[in-house]
Amino acid sequence: MTTAASSFTSTPTAQAIALLRVTSGALLLTHGLTRLLVFTPAGTVGFFESIGFPGFLAYPVMAGEIVLGLALIVGFMTRWAALAALPIMIGAIIPHAANGYSFSNPGGGWEYPVFWAVTLVAQVIFGDGAYAVGNPFKKGG
Repeated sequence: MTTAASSFTSTPTAQAIALLRVTSGALLLTHGLTRLLVFTPAGTVGFFESIGFPGFLAYPVMAGEIVLGLALIVGFMTRWAALAALPIMIGAIIPHAANGYSFSNPGGGWEYPVFWAVTLVAQVIFGDGAYAVGNPFKKGG
């Protein structure tokens, strides 16, 4: 496990893990901000309802994508942030499952959300990587 003191260590492996972390965070943040600012909360609620999800789930998904995306970008409690984002990705697989594998299929396939879920699992396993805030609440680090 990486402690806050050692999370600024920069080895090629730590840099690769950080690249995975920042990229995942940026994608989550972008999706959340798009839902909030482009589709609007009301539009996102309508979309969720149109694909069979309860509309109220739009709010925690938007908040989760934004907050967890920021947490991953800065490396704040990375393992917990990636783990918390997994239900969002699993939820994203459900409406795409019947559309086939390729995301270029009508309605989008399941390849992208599954790949993203696996990426988040890898982040849970790897931890912070380089240049991370870490976990300031952890004793001894």
